[in-house]
Amino acid sequence: MADTSDIRTPAQIEADIKRRREVLADTLDEIGVRVHPKTIVGDAKAKVVSNIDHTLGRAYVSVNKAVTEVKAQFVDEEGSPRLERVVPVALVAVGLVGLLALGARRRKG
Repeated sequence: MADTSDIRTPAQIEADIKRRREVLADTLDEIGVRVHPKTIVGDAKAKVVSNIDHTLGRAYVSVNKAVTEVKAQFVDEEGSPRLERVVPVALVAVGLVGLLALGARRRKG
């Protein structure tokens, strides 16, 4: 006995062919969009921007951590300056500025 469950009418076959053509057309359109130069350039730009954002974010976190660590050397837990550390650094900075000013004066004269 023959299995009659696989017998389709010509109209069913035509409808199936039409549906498959539409699916194939959609697939080809999608491939066309994906390989279009503007799409490729846009994807590349997006990837570069994402990498830059990630790198800048990591750099910001690192700098913020370093600033916090340096600040902790000159300010106590209450936010008051640690004079025993601030005064020597200020004196060194004033001395360097004075030496630079003296050197600039000698070059002019």
